[in-house]
Amino acid sequence: MLQTLVPHPDTPCGIVTAIAVEIARPQSNRLVLRFILTGDVSALRLPPPALSVRTDELWKHTCFEAMVQATPGPAYRELNLAPSTEWAAYRFDSYRQGMAPADIPAPNITFTTASDLLDLHATITLDLPPSPWRLGLSAVIEEASGRLSYWALSHPPGRPDFHHADCFTLQFPDTDPS
Repeated sequence: MLQTLVPHPDTPCGIVTAIAVEIARPQSNRLVLRFILTGDVSALRLPPPALSVRTDELWKHTCFEAMVQATPGPAYRELNLAPSTEWAAYRFDSYRQGMAPADIPAPNITFTTASDLLDLHATITLDLPPSPWRLGLSAVIEEASGRLSYWALSHPPGRPDFHHADCFTLQFPDTDPS
């Protein structure tokens, strides 16, 4: 399944032409994401390569994100995936409430770039029950100047907020039917 992210209207980015996300759920607890950014990659500020370890505050720089909610219920997971291959995973009881580290294995993350392409691929095993999922997909993009833009499938009114229910627009069955 291929989805397209759009920039928040208050944070346009002339450097990035598009961000697409390929999504698959080959097993009830597994999510496969591929973020494909096109644009002037040399004009982006990318984190340096690092060990693929759990790291907080990745969203302050170029980072790709997924919010995953098992339905029914208000609880969800936040996944942060950086081009450095660092990652973070959190669980929330409800909208921005009860945040704690999610107990998941380290995702498998690969990252490549070219002059006009940035490609991040991640396979994540989640600690969610087998059920349909609602997903919010997003990205924080940092330009070389330090300016940030916020991309998502959909944005709620007001400032960027990837945790808002309006961002959880993708309905995903228990397993990928394809």
